Amino acid sequence: MKFFVDTADTAAIRELAATGLLDGVTTNPSLVARAGRDFFEILKEICDVVPGPVSAEVAATDFDGMLREAERLRKVADNIAIKVPLIVDGLKACKRLTDEGAMVNVTLCFSAAQALLAAKAGASFISPFIGRHDDVGQDGMALIADIRQIYDNYHFDTEILVASVRHPMHVVEAAKIGADVCTIPPDVLKKLFNHPLTEKGLEAFLADWKKTGQTIR
Repeated sequence: MKFFVDTADTAAIRELAATGLLDGVTTNPSLVARAGRDFFEILKEICDVVPGPVSAEVAATDFDGMLREAERLRKVADNIAIKVPLIVDGLKACKRLTDEGAMVNVTLCFSAAQALLAAKAGASFISPFIGRHDDVGQDGMALIADIRQIYDNYHFDTEILVASVRHPMHVVEAAKIGADVCTIPPDVLKKLFNHPLTEKGLEAFLADWKKTGQTIR
């Protein structure tokens, strides 16, 4: 499974990129608003740090507007993935952009039927929002399983990019189902490292090593 980080915080991206575990980045208008910086400046900085796909979302909701904005976004760097909403004009833009060789991330997916349409439109990535599904009493992971089955049935190349991740078990369950990518908030990604037995074991090892009076230098 690929790990993308879901943020526009360039300091957090640099920190996580240094682990060697980061395969890409997703941004959206809400994340950019929180960053409080120029959108294109943020994108350029992220693309310089992360060689993998960096999703940048269009603000337009009409076909022509999406194409105009996508043209400008694609000039930022070769690893920009254009993010479009799962609406009719969004899928029309997806088809045109993928035909032109662009990476496209179709976002705000909440049903397997929508995911099927995005794959037929040639999407590079489909972004089902599992946390928001859970928020309204639905099973976000069941959606991922349905999409995985449909894509495998018809050998679609579209990658399932699990979004709206709220906790580490979302990541684990998505991996068990066979999702291609998880885009994870920085604080959730850091929690994947943690386990109380790891911390306890390390404390014991260090204490025992100290008793030997030796050093490794």
